[in-house]
Amino acid sequence: MVVDGFGRGKSLSAAAARGNVDAVRRMLQDHRLQPDTLNEFGKTALQVMMMGCTSVARVLLDHGADPNVQDRCGVTPAHDAARTGFLDTLRVLVEHGASVNVPDHSGALPLHTAVREGHRDVVEYLAPLSDLGHRDGRGVTALDTARDACALEMVELLERLMGTSSH
Repeated sequence: MVVDGFGRGKSLSAAAARGNVDAVRRMLQDHRLQPDTLNEFGKTALQVMMMGCTSVARVLLDHGADPNVQDRCGVTPAHDAARTGFLDTLRVLVEHGASVNVPDHSGALPLHTAVREGHRDVVEYLAPLSDLGHRDGRGVTALDTARDACALEMVELLERLMGTSSH
């Protein structure tokens, strides 16, 4: 992460949060701003970007943004994309090296988050890439989370991928 004057980071983050891909590209190319420049809250543009704006993610990542940057709670952009259900953004993050097996400070992986939020398409994408045996800080796996939520389709999907069944 680069501390390059909070004003510059604030401008880049604001453009990313608005989903203004042209402004983000201009700041990175013309002004040679580092993509991991921090804003006044200590966050990078990738951390505050409009999650549904895959083109902003791609521009930031193509210019070297760290896809595994964590906030003070350990949340990564992959956690945010999983929480909000933006599969296309999550795919771009993973294509650019984002790990889906980095836990946040509660021990949750992006998969746990996607299950908890009910984003089945995101769970389908993440499950084969994730450590399905990973337990969060409470000792709960993604399968346990799906069972607790009575999300039968997700339970069946995760059981199938793990080669287990509770039937």
